[in-house]
Amino acid sequence: MSSELAKYIDHTQLNPHASKSEITKLCDEAKEHNFYAVCVNPYYVQEAKYQLKSSKVQVACVVGFPLGANLTELKVLELNRAINDGADEIDLVINIGALKNKDYDYVEQEIAECVKAAGDVPVKVIIECDLLSKEEKVAATEACVKAGAFMVKTSTGFVKDGKGATVEDVALMKATIGKNKLGIKASAGVRDYKKAKELIDAGAQRIGTSSGIAILTGSKAGAAAY
Repeated sequence: MSSELAKYIDHTQLNPHASKSEITKLCDEAKEHNFYAVCVNPYYVQEAKYQLKSSKVQVACVVGFPLGANLTELKVLELNRAINDGADEIDLVINIGALKNKDYDYVEQEIAECVKAAGDVPVKVIIECDLLSKEEKVAATEACVKAGAFMVKTSTGFVKDGKGATVEDVALMKATIGKNKLGIKASAGVRDYKKAKELIDAGAQRIGTSSGIAILTGSKAGAAAY
């Protein structure tokens, strides 16, 4: 298995019915395969941090998940609690309704307030591509750049019948970012090595998936490793 490819992966368990034993399994797998991070709901941040205390695997926590429609001050409170509980990274859902209203200043300001509150903790911003037009994807990505986010992320994975991460969306994000400093996380619907490789080749620096082991197995079985 490719240790380099493993470093792209945020091993994810965000099901609302996830049990403690499933979080333990998630963390054990992340340690075994040297994934970059696990991504969990706020309730499990402390547990994941405890499970991973002897490893280099990071703990990412979602905020405003999955709808993004919370008020900014509530997202900041949620973010602060997650960091206090041990989160090493934050995956923040934007206010999609505000974006649809073309209230781009609100979207940018909310991201900026969360980035400021997070301090040295990186903020990855979920813009939910499945619900956006091309114009809105560009506007959301630009807001992430201006607000100083660490990464822009394609999807929550919670949109019914959504496509999740696509090569086209990652390429659009990359073109919009240009020479600015903003990473890309491709998330949702990434279940095999071929798809992961295509997304990385398009410009993704991180892959959010619950299928990390299958992706690594595909890498071992076939194509060139990263």
